[in-house]
Amino acid sequence: YMPGKDIGLGTRETISDGGRNLSRWVDAVVVRTFGHDFIEKLAASSTIPVINALTDLEHPCQALACLQTLREHRGQDLRGRKMVFVGDGNNVAHSLMLLAPLAGMDFVMCCPEGYDPDWDIVTEATRLADEAGTICILERNPEKAVHHADLIYADVWASMGQEEESQVRAEKFREYQINGRLMNAAGPQALVSHCLPAHRGEEITDEVLDSPQSIAFDEAENRLHAQKAVLYHLLRR
Repeated sequence: YMPGKDIGLGTRETISDGGRNLSRWVDAVVVRTFGHDFIEKLAASSTIPVINALTDLEHPCQALACLQTLREHRGQDLRGRKMVFVGDGNNVAHSLMLLAPLAGMDFVMCCPEGYDPDWDIVTEATRLADEAGTICILERNPEKAVHHADLIYADVWASMGQEEESQVRAEKFREYQINGRLMNAAGPQALVSHCLPAHRGEEITDEVLDSPQSIAFDEAENRLHAQKAVLYHLLRR
């Protein structure tokens, strides 16, 4: 385990030198950081797998755990299923948006104006959806967005590094809380998940997170299994 403040990649030594050194010492690197360009530079200079455990742009390991969990509850074939992300257009939303069409799922992004996903991500997700014959759309109205959803997904309204915006975001996202009323609008078939940790009473209520429809804690367990699978896949090549 190498905390960023200790190794000083990009400050004490260049990112590319760090990638070359790590490639001599270990078989894979798992990176959790802010800037997505950091992990891209590290991967470009490494001869070993570099796994994105979280950046401010994407969170692919979380998305894999989400789909693994949904398969456990709805079967291996997810084609035709509908996933709705309610909240900020953040890194988790980006990765789910990109992964959904690869599984044959429709994806609906539901967020207030000014908090849309990254446009380049939306463009790529739309291209993937067109190729897969699925849907990738933006809907401002939460009740319309979740209608007939198979999975409703939540994340915190203020991600890491956005703590100073918490009060403003709480006001902007007030109508986007996943609560009993919204679950009723979705229908009894809808499952709900959250990447955790959750701010209970903000983006999601206790009654929903602790309900039989919640698969958030199954997904939390599957983060372990999905990421073991990623390592296994990369290291056995």
